[in-house]
Amino acid sequence: MRIFPALLALSLLVVSEFSPSPAMAQTLDLGRGEVPLNVPAEIDTANPAPLVVLLHGYGSSGAGQEDYMKFGELVDRYGFILINPDGTRESGGDNNRFWNASTACCNFMQSQVDDTAYVISLIDEVKSRFNVDDRRVYLIGHSNGGFMSYRIAYEHPDTIAAIASLAGAASTESLPAPTRSVHVLQIHGTSDTTISYEGSDINGNNYPGAIETVERWAAYNGCAVQGDTTAMLDLERNLDGMETTVVRYDDGCRTGGSSELWTIAGGSHVPAISDSFSEQIIEWLLARSGER
Repeated sequence: MRIFPALLALSLLVVSEFSPSPAMAQTLDLGRGEVPLNVPAEIDTANPAPLVVLLHGYGSSGAGQEDYMKFGELVDRYGFILINPDGTRESGGDNNRFWNASTACCNFMQSQVDDTAYVISLIDEVKSRFNVDDRRVYLIGHSNGGFMSYRIAYEHPDTIAAIASLAGAASTESLPAPTRSVHVLQIHGTSDTTISYEGSDINGNNYPGAIETVERWAAYNGCAVQGDTTAMLDLERNLDGMETTVVRYDDGCRTGGSSELWTIAGGSHVPAISDSFSEQIIEWLLARSGER
């Protein structure tokens, strides 16, 4: 499937900009602009807090992704720290923000930017300021941000405990297993016409489908590559009933790793998320920790 960058940006752009709320008053800046830093109002300095990094889709922004998913509203209730950085802008074309995540998505101008190093540096900076739980550092990514989550988890499994990807995919190549296990959650709609549930290509560069992605990571984590249907969820408010099937790959996994697929039957690339969508992702992440 050949997708021109402008069309992809239009499909992924949820909200381009919005004004941060008072709860996002703290920031950090490592040379690529200010990054909102959302810390619980009553953070317990004696107990390490989980850290969540939210990665936006192609053409969007950290602020736009947060405005869509609203994880900041959950910070106080669940006691985690949240940052939602911006990717860099393209040097040409429509000047869209992007993450250099894979050959497929979405470095269309062949930039040499090292986004993996940037995100890891942000995590290290937050750790230098707050008591962060090393066993509970998480990534959440949408589309291009989902691709980026998989890349960072693969390259830095010593740092990332778990990721949740909405409409992203693993790398084009099936590589050797990373040095440590990582918990992986893939969320994908079967009617996604931008990043296909079945897998496809962008401008001739292939990416794997949702099932191939989670089975690859199940194998990485030493799990049996045979999932079990365990539940039904309501993730899409415009689809009736419990439209999402949960398939879990956690049989025989090594400590610190598992794989799970939430398939939204009839779901699109930018689903109209239910009121409990973000809560369910946070609860899934916080229930999982890495081996350190």
